[in-house]
Amino acid sequence: MAIWHKTIDIDALNESSKNTLVEHLGIRYTEFDDNSLSATMPVDARTHQPFGMLHGGASVVLAETLGSVAANMCVDDGLYCVGLDINANHIRPMRLGTVTGTTTPLHTGMTTQVWQIELKDERGRLICTSRITMAVLGKKAD
Repeated sequence: MAIWHKTIDIDALNESSKNTLVEHLGIRYTEFDDNSLSATMPVDARTHQPFGMLHGGASVVLAETLGSVAANMCVDDGLYCVGLDINANHIRPMRLGTVTGTTTPLHTGMTTQVWQIELKDERGRLICTSRITMAVLGKKAD
């Protein structure tokens, strides 16, 4: 049974990234299934740190993007999610190519959600593992 409360449209998700940090870093949503959402990010000059490796902050941007979007797709209309905490463990360096992130839920409660995000290189090796905690909030009336 799918966890999503909203219809996921990969093209619409990518369109929603126009003129944002997500677009600037080249992050593209690629696929989803009943329990996960994935996106890719290039490892190039946009995402390098000064020593020519994937910047840990860029990894966290990809992780937070995936966790946040997934969380917001798992709540009913009238609710939205915002990040409370994120952590990341950088496992191995990456210099060039494409990193793929996949997020899956650890907890989708009424007031909080916790998502696990794994970033892997083209060979399937773990580059970074991250966990984000999201607050579930109600929309305020105008």
